[in-house]
Amino acid sequence: MTGKPAPPAKKPAAAAAKKKATPAPKEEAAPKAEATPKEEAAPKGEAAPKEEAAPAPATEEPPAPENPPEQSPASTDEPAPIPKEAGAEATPVPAEGSPAPSAEPPAPAPEPKLEKPKEEPPSCPLSLAVEEVSENSFTLTWKAPEQTGRAGLDGYVVEICKDGSSDWKAVNQEPFLSTRYTIPNLSSGDKIHVRVMAVSASGASVPATLEQPVLIREILQLPKIRMPRHLRETYIRRVGDAVNIMIPFQGKPQPEVSWTKGGQPLDTNRINIRNTARDTIFYIRQAQRSDSGKYELTVQINGAEDKATLDIQVVEPPGPPQNLKLVDVWGFNVALEWTPPADNGNSEIKGYRVQKSDKKSGKWFTVLERCTRTSCTISDLIIGNTYSFRVFSENICGLSDSAAVASGVACIEKTKTTYQPEKIPQRDMMEPPKFTQPLTDRTTTRGYSTHLFCSVRGFPQPKIIWLKNQMEIREDPKYIALIDQGVCSLEIRKPGPFDGGVYTCKAVNPLGEASVDCRLDVKGEI
Repeated sequence: MTGKPAPPAKKPAAAAAKKKATPAPKEEAAPKAEATPKEEAAPKGEAAPKEEAAPAPATEEPPAPENPPEQSPASTDEPAPIPKEAGAEATPVPAEGSPAPSAEPPAPAPEPKLEKPKEEPPSCPLSLAVEEVSENSFTLTWKAPEQTGRAGLDGYVVEICKDGSSDWKAVNQEPFLSTRYTIPNLSSGDKIHVRVMAVSASGASVPATLEQPVLIREILQLPKIRMPRHLRETYIRRVGDAVNIMIPFQGKPQPEVSWTKGGQPLDTNRINIRNTARDTIFYIRQAQRSDSGKYELTVQINGAEDKATLDIQVVEPPGPPQNLKLVDVWGFNVALEWTPPADNGNSEIKGYRVQKSDKKSGKWFTVLERCTRTSCTISDLIIGNTYSFRVFSENICGLSDSAAVASGVACIEKTKTTYQPEKIPQRDMMEPPKFTQPLTDRTTTRGYSTHLFCSVRGFPQPKIIWLKNQMEIREDPKYIALIDQGVCSLEIRKPGPFDGGVYTCKAVNPLGEASVDCRLDVKGEI
């Protein structure tokens, strides 16, 4: 009995098979792996896998055999196989001679990484054209492509190829971002094909190519001076200012440039000329009045030439007027005359400024801001004051540094006058009383004070008398009579039923009298 497997191992397998045949919940189904003969033939003393060593649930315990055979001591060491849950059915049975499977679950498989879509290269550069061709180089221009990608452009690559060859060579070692490029060091007479590609991190674009090859040769261009607009008129500067003028021109091959003044070469000690392939610069460090005049610029190529004239005027403030004199003084007025200045500052005189000063204050005040004539009349002078006068001349630079002062002074004397008051005829202001606003009938309530109003005029001021029912109202505290600026008022304080009646206002003065009356009704309380 020592070499045989334990008899109770078959009964659980049979019971498990029986349970599997009957419909039951999934977790109660007995696994087939427990009934394999390999497990029953396990060597003596060998421990079962860890899954089988777990205690079985109480509901799935197999029934005890009716006549259990005796078990040898060796069989007691081997645990009986225990049915597993439904989840254990998926565990594969180890092959014979292989080690027992591990109890740890397998590691999850890594998630596949999504590949990023590859960015498209930029689109083709636009509007490729030849800007200029010389005897050993030419210049290209183009526009940026419509699509540059997310990363943007790294730059452009320019490639050339001689006509009849297919060997394209890049002329720039590194990409550049400018849309203008000059290809140098070419041979005159060659025909060159050219193309431009836009380059980014995602690759190079489709090249932009010229339809026809570029012929390397000098293009003749007649000389032409492009005189700036502000130099087409007289160029005015002040004495001591710098004159720095640049005049562009065009022409191929490079033209010869020359400057003259009055048909004579320029004085290089005062005037500096610097010429380039496209412009000429005329420079004077400190201008003097002697530098004024007309300068002629000539640009010449193989007998063809173009000329332009530069008119420079160097100005300074003018001198003061001459021969200022006081011509006449009458009443409150003074007449002055003078002649133009001897030096106008190399500019036209725009006007004169006339000022006056009175002897009392000694301050100068401007009378005329810009007088265009050489004479003037000054008015509104104050009687009794003594005045002095001076005149400044003015040109484009401003006022003269000094003024011409009149030699004489103007005394505005007082004239003796006799005051004769005007005789005004006296007007007779006497007037009898006359009411301009009569009394009006009124109705009032018992216990509420009321007023009667009227207005009267007359001279002398009339006396006012108030009557009630043809009886004069004298000093009675119930009545208050007032007159102000011809307005008469009578206040009846808290009237009663006996205060009703006809009230009369009479105005009396030495020239006559006048009266108005009204009726007052007093009602009981409501």
